[in-house]
Formats: sequence, structure tokens, C-alpha cells
Amino acid sequence: MEFALLIYGDEKLWDNADPAARAEMYRRHGTFMAMLQERGAARGGGELAVTTTATTLRHGEDDVSVTDGPFAETAEQFGGFYLIEAPDLAEAIEIAKQLPADTVEVRPIVPSPDM
Repeated sequence: MEFALLIYGDEKLWDNADPAARAEMYRRHGTFMAMLQERGAARGGGELAVTTTATTLRHGEDDVSVTDGPFAETAEQFGGFYLIEAPDLAEAIEIAKQLPADTVEVRPIVPSPDM
């Protein structure tokens, strides 16, 4: 099964982090990615640009509105993700526990026969 590990955090903390703290976090993510590759679990992922670069589309009955920014204001922002392969949710959770992030949402990917 494929799972998305969705990373949430306070992007203001990241914006204000000193270069050494940023370098350490990137090193920790590199270690995590190496672990995924060793297990054959890595399927993809990436860091997202800050929420001020987001564009949100909302479908109405007759039109689609396009606005700058994220869908909703929250204390934590969606900052990146890993796409992994794991036999079940329990194993995906064990993998996610090793991810260097304060908040991680583990969500199964719904297989699509058309894709």
C-alpha cells in the first residue's frame, strides 16, 4: 500500500530559523530519506513553498473562484510530504515516527485502476 506522510508545522518558526538549525533539519530529512530508500519504501515527496505562494480554487455551482493563499488560516501549515510504500498502516506509522517533524498525518493513498 502507498501512504502519504503529510508534514505540518509553523512556517514562521522555519522562516526565522538560523542557518545552522535549517542545515540540521535538512540533514535529518536526508537521513530519513536514506532509511526509506534502504527499506525500498521511498516513492517520492517534496518540500512545499510557503503558504503565501499558494493559490486556492473553490468550485461553486456555476463557476470556480481563484484566490491567493491557503484555503484556511491555521496555526500549522502543510509544509511537505513523503510518499511511501508500506504493507499496512501499522508499518506506515512506525516509519512516520522516524520523520523529523512535530506533526505528521499518515494517510493511505486510494488506488485508482484508471491511473
